[in-house]
Amino acid sequence: MTLEQRINAFTKLGDFLNQFSQKEFEKNETIPFNDLFFDGFKLQLKHAREANSWFTLDHVVFTFKNWSELLNQQALSEWVSSYDLTNDSPKTVAVIMAGNIPLVGFHDFLTVLMSGHKILIKQSSSDKHFLPLIAKYLEYVEPDFKGYINFSEGKLENFNATIATGSNNTARYFEYYFGKYPHIIRNNRNSLAVLTGNESTEELKNLGEDIFRYFGLGCRSVSKIFVPRGYDFDLLFKAIYNYKDIINYKKYENNYDYNKAVYLMSEFKLIENGFLMLKEDPSYASPIATLFYEYYDDLSVLQEQFKRDEEQIQCIVSNSLENSVKFGETQHPTLTDYADGVDTMEFLSNL
Repeated sequence: MTLEQRINAFTKLGDFLNQFSQKEFEKNETIPFNDLFFDGFKLQLKHAREANSWFTLDHVVFTFKNWSELLNQQALSEWVSSYDLTNDSPKTVAVIMAGNIPLVGFHDFLTVLMSGHKILIKQSSSDKHFLPLIAKYLEYVEPDFKGYINFSEGKLENFNATIATGSNNTARYFEYYFGKYPHIIRNNRNSLAVLTGNESTEELKNLGEDIFRYFGLGCRSVSKIFVPRGYDFDLLFKAIYNYKDIINYKKYENNYDYNKAVYLMSEFKLIENGFLMLKEDPSYASPIATLFYEYYDDLSVLQEQFKRDEEQIQCIVSNSLENSVKFGETQHPTLTDYADGVDTMEFLSNL
C-alpha cells in the first residue's frame, strides 16, 4: 500500500466524520459507503454516551469536528512530508489506549497506519465504541488496510513495538512488561496557564474553554494557573461566567459538591463562584471542578520551574512565554502536536 493510498483513505474518513461535527447530524449522500456506515455510526455515538456519561454529545461532536478538519489531503501530506516513510517491511505496533476523552487514542491510530505499520489495539473500556467502526470504514475505502488493523481483548501477543498510555501507576507496569520492546510509554501529565493580569477579557474567556472542555479530564485541559501576587480573581470569574451551566451536568455537580465538602472539612481556603473552585496548591493535577493556583514573583524563575517539571506538563497557555499555546487552543492540537513532546512518527519511521 502506498503512502498516497493511506492519505486518500484518511481524507475520506475525514469527510465521513464531518457528518457528525455538529449536533444535528447531516447525511451527505456523496460520502462513499455511507449507506453502510452512517446509521451504524449514529448508533455507536448513542452507545458510547450511554456507556460513559462523561462523553456528552457536545464533547463527542467537538472531537469529530476537530478530526474532520485535520484529516484533509493537504494537512496529511504536509505532515508526513517531513519523514522517510518508505517502509518495505511493516512491523506490528501494539497500542494501549487511554479512555479519558472521546477518541483520545486516535492520533496514535492514525500515526501508526500512516507510517505504514500494522496496529494491534488494546482499547480502554471507557472509550471502545468509535474506533472499531472507523477501522472497518477505512478497510472499505481502502481494502489494502485489511490485515493492518486488529483489536485485542486479552493479552497482547505477536508485536514488535509498543505505544502505551496510562496513569503513573500503569506506566510502571508498562515499563516492566514492554521494556524489552521499542516503546513509547506515557503517564499522567497536566496543562497549565500563566497569567500576568494584563490578559484581555476575550483571552480569559477563551481560557474557560481550556479549563472546562471535556470537564477538565484531558491531559491538555488546564488544571492549574499561575498568577502574580495580588491578582484579581474576579477578572477570571467574570470572563468565564458563560460556562456556568456546566454545574447542571449531574456528574460534574456531584464532583463539585464532594470536593467542596472535603476542602471545607479540611479547612482549606477556597475561592469559588458556584461552578468552579480555586484552591492554592503546589500540585499540577487538580480534581474535577477545581482549578489549582499558585502565586509567582518572577517569570524567569517560573520558567526554570517548568523546565525542571517538564515531565509533568503537557502544555502551557500564556501570552508572555515562548513556545506556549494561545488561550482557547489547548483542545485544538495539530497533527504535529505529539503527546508528551515525543515525535511518534519519528519513532515509528525508525522501527
